[in-house]
Amino acid sequence: MPRDLVQILGVCVHSVTLRELIQQIKRFATSGDHYRVMYANVHVLNIAYRDAELRRILNQADLVYCDGAGVKLGARILGKHLPERMTGADWIHDLCRVCQETGITLYLLGGQPGIAAEAARVLTARYPGLRIVGTHHGHYDHNGPENSAVIAEINALRPDILLVGFGTPLQEKWIDRHMERLQVPVVWAVGALVDFVTGNKPRAPRWMLDHGLEWLYRLWTEPRRLWKRYIIGNPLFLWRVFMQRLGWLRFE
Repeated sequence: MPRDLVQILGVCVHSVTLRELIQQIKRFATSGDHYRVMYANVHVLNIAYRDAELRRILNQADLVYCDGAGVKLGARILGKHLPERMTGADWIHDLCRVCQETGITLYLLGGQPGIAAEAARVLTARYPGLRIVGTHHGHYDHNGPENSAVIAEINALRPDILLVGFGTPLQEKWIDRHMERLQVPVVWAVGALVDFVTGNKPRAPRWMLDHGLEWLYRLWTEPRRLWKRYIIGNPLFLWRVFMQRLGWLRFE
């Protein structure tokens, strides 16, 4: 388990490469124990800055990886190093290849009705032999009888990895609340993964990805939903990181 940690706005992020991330997930999935995997991007860290519960959940996770160029920049401002940023669209194909080779099974939970099932069809068509044992959309009552039924189905199907995409902070808090009930080796918060797999949310051109500008492309494609996250959130994050660098922020 990599132990190089970078603390940004009170959240500890593991300094791992994409290859190390996938190797660690493989070890988690075949260990016989139970693990939580989560990600940190600017949006997540801005929420965690104000939400002590989310900050606690992230810091209790077994692996938290860098999911954004802004977090890499934040680490650099603090004099630290994160080797790369990894969104779900970056790692899903590496994960599927490992699952295809080893027989590790997946369950997709999240997205609008029908999207997780479509994502499963896309991935199993691309990776013959990949076993996605079940799917369920994320738009249901996460506290009522339907939630218990979803957990019962997941446990009955016994996936090795459960990918949970409800968005932050709902997905992290759902995982924290139900981890003891979930009989799954790896429970992984994945955001809008199924939307990217299906093309429901398009990815930025390669040159924008390579230059840390995916946020700008997402703002352009979804301005009404994302303007506050990026136009206000990005500068606010950098200001907070500079305050941390100066020693003017303290976290428990």
